Amino acid sequence: MAEIRRLLFVRHLRAEASSFVLHYKDGELVRSGRGLAFWFMPLSTSVAEVPMDDRELALVFHGRSSDFQEITAQGVLTYRVVDPQTLAERVDFGVDLTSGRHLEEPLEKLGLSISQLAAQLAHGVVATSPVRVLLESGCERLRAAIEDGLRADEGLADVGVEIVSARIGSVKPSADVERALEAPTRERIQQDADEAAFSRRAMAVEKERAIQENELQNRIELARKEEGLIAQKGANARREKTEEAEATRISTESDVARQRLLSEGRAQTIRSDAEAQAAAERAREAVRIEAERLRMEIAKELPTDVLYALAAKELATKLDKIEHLSISPELLGPALTQLIGSATRRLEG
Repeated sequence: MAEIRRLLFVRHLRAEASSFVLHYKDGELVRSGRGLAFWFMPLSTSVAEVPMDDRELALVFHGRSSDFQEITAQGVLTYRVVDPQTLAERVDFGVDLTSGRHLEEPLEKLGLSISQLAAQLAHGVVATSPVRVLLESGCERLRAAIEDGLRADEGLADVGVEIVSARIGSVKPSADVERALEAPTRERIQQDADEAAFSRRAMAVEKERAIQENELQNRIELARKEEGLIAQKGANARREKTEEAEATRISTESDVARQRLLSEGRAQTIRSDAEAQAAAERAREAVRIEAERLRMEIAKELPTDVLYALAAKELATKLDKIEHLSISPELLGPALTQLIGSATRRLEG
């Protein structure tokens, strides 16, 4: 919007850089351009201001698809003025010389014309497409149809307007149709969720079965190992008892052998002692016999009286006490005679 100041009988206008100003005086164009600032006499001057910046226009379209379903499309259309002088000639952009506001509503009129043209283009797409196709690719199809149609429209080019872009935000059917169309998808999603839940439960059951099988295998393996351990313990116990019995047997045999050896040694010792005693006895007996033999031989050579004396001596050695001794002359006489004779002979000799 232009800014107009008043000073006595003249006024001053200053426009923004994005506005194209056309200054008419007495019905003729005096000056034009963007962002102008000038003094003018209000009684003989008229001014038109055309905005040159990009303008956005909201689009709301209601139509019926080829399968007779209500469709609502919403979007935004961006346009700009490329020939402000031509547009000012076709649309009234005159401003109030006191306030600087437009006398009419040129932008609303221009927007209405563009939106109606866009709705016509969108209707051609919606009316020839089923609702499912519109819901799947309706935004892109409507955008392309509106943008290409408006850019190719000669009416907009004639008034100096250019379409910058077209954007379609949503394409929706009626609420009932939307729920009906959503039902299969919802059911499919629910089925997928159920399948996922079933798969998860099946997987959980499978894992639980695997865990139980693993636990069972572990128990079987533990039982097998315990059985082997018990068998090993039994074998160890049997081996221990066998070793103990063998050790006892060996100890007993050793004791028996030792006793036998001791018995044999004692018997041998006894035999040796007996043999030694027997040998000694035999030796003594042999010496005695030899002495006796020698004595007998000596006795053979001795006279009778000597023998009597020796006998008496031997007898005396055998007697402990002699209480009475009777020597008769008959017994002592001859003996003494012989003894004296023997002694005399020995002396002579």
